[in-house]
Amino acid sequence: MQRDYTPHFITFCTKFRRILPDWARDIVLGCCIYDHEKRYRLRVAVVMPDHVHLILTPLTDEIRRTIISLVDIMKAIKGASAHKINRRVGNHGAIWQEESFDRIVRSSESLDAKIAYILENPVRKALVQDWRQYPWIWRSPEENSFAPKAGPEKLR
Repeated sequence: MQRDYTPHFITFCTKFRRILPDWARDIVLGCCIYDHEKRYRLRVAVVMPDHVHLILTPLTDEIRRTIISLVDIMKAIKGASAHKINRRVGNHGAIWQEESFDRIVRSSESLDAKIAYILENPVRKALVQDWRQYPWIWRSPEENSFAPKAGPEKLR
């Protein structure tokens, strides 16, 4: 279910919950960021070893005068990242589960809580002690939630 002009919390997982190597997580994060401010406004993204969390708001396709669909956004992110990963390893197999899970974020208070949840995910999984240490996080510089601002680039 998609609502116009509303942030959506999206989670998608690797096929069979396979662990992505570091170089593949770099690719996936780059694909998540790629259409920021073109097809959607990305607020936060984290690429975990076997899944991805995003909060984004679809933008308007000015030519068609419609909101860009979450289905199209997810096809682009998953398709581009799978293609790049498969090209690197010389494979053609599925990287992602077909489905994604999305929820509408209903208020700014809830949005801040969801952003905090995503940022803390690597800490909860004992991958780092502080989310700022995790290399596969991106946060929009406009967000004023929970932690000091990071640049619009990957946190490395």
